[in-house]
Amino acid sequence: MDLLAWLQPWEFSPLLVLAFVASAWLFARGRAVHRVGRIRQILFWVGFTLLYLSLHTRIDYYAERMFFIHRLQHLVLHHLGPLLIMGAYPGQVLRAGLPSAWRVRLARARRRPAMRRLETLATHRIFIPFLFVLLVLIWLEPTVQFYSMLDWRIYRFMNWSVVISGLLYWNLILDRRPHPPAALTPGGRILSPVFTMAPQMVAGAVIAFSSTDLYPVFDLCGRALPGIGALDDQVMGGLIMWVPAGLIETFGLLYALGTLMRLSSRGRLPPPRRRVARPTARAV
Repeated sequence: MDLLAWLQPWEFSPLLVLAFVASAWLFARGRAVHRVGRIRQILFWVGFTLLYLSLHTRIDYYAERMFFIHRLQHLVLHHLGPLLIMGAYPGQVLRAGLPSAWRVRLARARRRPAMRRLETLATHRIFIPFLFVLLVLIWLEPTVQFYSMLDWRIYRFMNWSVVISGLLYWNLILDRRPHPPAALTPGGRILSPVFTMAPQMVAGAVIAFSSTDLYPVFDLCGRALPGIGALDDQVMGGLIMWVPAGLIETFGLLYALGTLMRLSSRGRLPPPRRRVARPTARAV
């Protein structure tokens, strides 16, 4: 199969194409306003390309018919792609790419209570990490996985949900600012990957060591690589969750540790709270 055939979408999605074109247009326009270093540009475009290739090319066909390719797809959608994009800190650049009238409307909308509550939820220090883990585990539940692979609407919702949760999560972990204004404390950014990594690694180990076929839907749809049996496919998928996903989250932990050390060296960490002893009542 030639390269052009690989790049053709397995299932064309106008909404997905519109979202990618709009994002690329905004980032390209925003570079004229904000100075964006070469490394940030590379991170954004590499992550952008990986997300598109995983969502809207022939790869999607194989992800629907091989469990380990499906896990590789979600490794990109949930971990690697969002990590690279948010490592480019694209928020201000994308806002700067908006036409001036749209920026004014956005500023007005952000002052409304409903929008403030939405922003608070999207940066919540507990809810977003919990959602990040939940959307890995819930789509791995065999019954949920069965129906999501057969219904294209659930399948697209699954892929969009892991991308959005990944972007929100890595936005918290890669924040280089002190707390506040950052939603998580520097220490919280170090601990969060530990708590999100552990359940995913355990789930990957359970899948890899299982002696039964947990996901018969791939046999039902017809495996794209018939030389790989159900259990071998399952072992490789579990190992992908166990090792590469864990390494990516370990990188996030180390990055957060570097942020903590940088803020500490610059004296931008809040002073430790001192407990004030309450005076004891005197005996009469």
